[in-house]
Amino acid sequence: MCIAYVAIQADPDWPLFIAANRDEFHNRPSLPAAPWPEHPDVIAGIDCQALGTWLGMTRQGRFALLTNYRDPASIMPNAPSRGELVGSYLTGQDSPAHYAQQVAETGSSYNGFNLIAGDLNQAFYVGNRAAPVQAQALAPGRYVISNHLLDTPWPKAERLRLALDLYPLDQLKESLTAVFDILKDNTQAADHTLPSTGIPLDRERLLSSPFIISPNYGTRCSTIIAVHASGWAIFSEISYSPEGIAIERHDWPFDIDPQST
Repeated sequence: MCIAYVAIQADPDWPLFIAANRDEFHNRPSLPAAPWPEHPDVIAGIDCQALGTWLGMTRQGRFALLTNYRDPASIMPNAPSRGELVGSYLTGQDSPAHYAQQVAETGSSYNGFNLIAGDLNQAFYVGNRAAPVQAQALAPGRYVISNHLLDTPWPKAERLRLALDLYPLDQLKESLTAVFDILKDNTQAADHTLPSTGIPLDRERLLSSPFIISPNYGTRCSTIIAVHASGWAIFSEISYSPEGIAIERHDWPFDIDPQST
């Protein structure tokens, strides 16, 4: 997961709304979002190489997402997979607060990451490159997370934030097409606005759009998670080819039992 817009209790009718793109090497094997065979209440994709995931939700309303923190100079080759942080939360029973605190205490063993874990009542953020590293409770509001810390105003993050801040959430039950169109914005930022993260300028330029298209690395899928106050929920995902062409779409509508969250 490389960019995500997260609205938590920001709208009285929509307590949760997530719109996200996962960027990855095209030759890294993965499975599209679906209920996990051994945990059928979990809906998420699977990274077949490390057996973790980047974004998921349970039918009880637990959700988690993770982005990598871009800092190539500090990569630890033998670090554990960051994707296990999402999967462990989704398949476990820890409260968001307790889980986030545990991650904050053990996060130094992983390469750089940002994690948001929550349910329909509360959500927490942990970034293991923040100072200090701690579990941060997220107040009701709208957040954007990319490959730096939460709400870092990178051009791609602010571009996605502006577009989705203006999107009327009451249209979600009619169609998700407009949100997927926003997520497919491949407009690159001007060079003078690019961050400096230790990679070449042409790479910074390529990675500066919300949706990335290139032969070897790019946006592999776009995902929307939306939960209505009635308990109706939708998990929808579109997978893309290296050319940015939609390959398949999976929709998982379900009803959340408020007594089970």
